[in-house]
Amino acid sequence: MLSSTSAIIQLAKAPFKRAQRGLFGGKQIQFGNNVPHSKTKTRRTWLPNVQTKRLFSEVLNDWIKLNMTTSVIRTVDKKGGLDRYLLETRPDLLGAKGMELRGKVVEAMKAKQAKKALKNFAERGQKNSTTLSTEAQEAVRAVSPSPSSTVVNPTSTTSVAPSQTSTTL
Repeated sequence: MLSSTSAIIQLAKAPFKRAQRGLFGGKQIQFGNNVPHSKTKTRRTWLPNVQTKRLFSEVLNDWIKLNMTTSVIRTVDKKGGLDRYLLETRPDLLGAKGMELRGKVVEAMKAKQAKKALKNFAERGQKNSTTLSTEAQEAVRAVSPSPSSTVVNPTSTTSVAPSQTSTTL
């Protein structure tokens, strides 16, 4: 997972360093001139309107403190929450921090789906179906703590964990 996250972050480079620490929605520093009555021009910059905001993520079930531009705050409200904003927004507008949060949200959603599929399978028992769907099996494998955990085959009556095998010397 770590290598894929770093590859995604490389694709979603922010236009300036500060934008990598929050959700800036593609806003950049703008440059121009101050032009007084004497017509002596001096360079100046306009920074994005950045606010610190705490938003609740329903999928992660946690409050997240972010630096966001006011336009992103309005967009999050329009989309219906932080989770939907992260999932529906283009990667080039999210930046590094947004892509990191998107990865966390997607992983949490997959874990919830796996738990739900496993719960539904346990409730149904073996009378309707003999195996989990391939999507559910992949989700259970992704959530399971280690690859050497016990694999239960509902069609057989016994299951053997890899640690229970005996060796003769």
